[in-house]
Amino acid sequence: MSRNAVLVTGAAGFIGFHVAERLLSGGREVVGLDIVNNYYDPRLKEARLDILGRHPNFSFVKLDLADRATTKSLFAQHRFPVVVHLAAQAGVRYSLENPHAYIDANIEGFINVLEGCRHNGCDHLLFASSSSVYGANTKLPFSVHDNVDHPISLYAASKKANELMAHTYSHLYRLPATGLRFFTVYGPWGRPDMAMYLFAKAIVEGTPIRLFNHGRMRRDFTYVDDVSQAIVRLMDRPPQGNPNWSGANPDPATSAAPWKVYNIGNNNPEELMHVVALLEKQFGRTAAKEMLPMQPGDVPATYADIEDLARAIGFRPATTIENGVARFAKWYRDYHNL
Repeated sequence: MSRNAVLVTGAAGFIGFHVAERLLSGGREVVGLDIVNNYYDPRLKEARLDILGRHPNFSFVKLDLADRATTKSLFAQHRFPVVVHLAAQAGVRYSLENPHAYIDANIEGFINVLEGCRHNGCDHLLFASSSSVYGANTKLPFSVHDNVDHPISLYAASKKANELMAHTYSHLYRLPATGLRFFTVYGPWGRPDMAMYLFAKAIVEGTPIRLFNHGRMRRDFTYVDDVSQAIVRLMDRPPQGNPNWSGANPDPATSAAPWKVYNIGNNNPEELMHVVALLEKQFGRTAAKEMLPMQPGDVPATYADIEDLARAIGFRPATTIENGVARFAKWYRDYHNL
């Protein structure tokens, strides 16, 4: 691998796989890193890695980022100019049961990435944040210029912590860092613990779909190809620092340091019941539905203001929910040999 290789952490994961594939298809060299744990079926992760492994410019490193010494030596060996850090312990509900997993992966792992970037000449760190940082906020659409100091799950708190940690390194060491607040990403090769996959599985197996808040949930479903395109475009636009930033009236989205956060969403929330109906149509079956109260740590609606991203890279999501669900359903049928 040359000194121009991009590091994609979480490359066996859903978004990491799509970002790595887009980079490889564009002729970039990629070092993919993943721990390949059993948070969900590792066979899905291995199938993604098999596809990436067909590219001659891809090399894979199996590594736990919380392992400080090994992470340090990887960064020293490659001196990555760009790092796309997507590895994390995901899931709001899982964080209620396994809090320590979030500290190990999302805090310990992230400080090791920051140190690796700081000491090895990284030109741009892009890192996964989440729409969950908006927490108890109710003003819609969610704007990156809004304060986000009221997370309601440990997962959300760990992502907010990542934004703060990255800002500190940008301020102290001038490390250009871009935070990516993802909104309900879905599509082929999606995670089995996410709504789209869970709904499809329930419809196919004839088991009830569990609909929290009695089905009155709205999510800004964002198709994975739109997400990966935005990330790859942002890679070449490291933040420069906002010359108009003022500590007297601080803008939460920017800084005098080379640090910025963006919403990566569809800017069009969908009723969960509409998404279920689209999946029913794709699979030719009616879903059994179990209406349940709101879950701890959950929010009734997400809705992304994407104006900053549109201004920066001309981003406009191109995939309608109807087309996105159809593509996901086709992949689901193919992957499971239905």
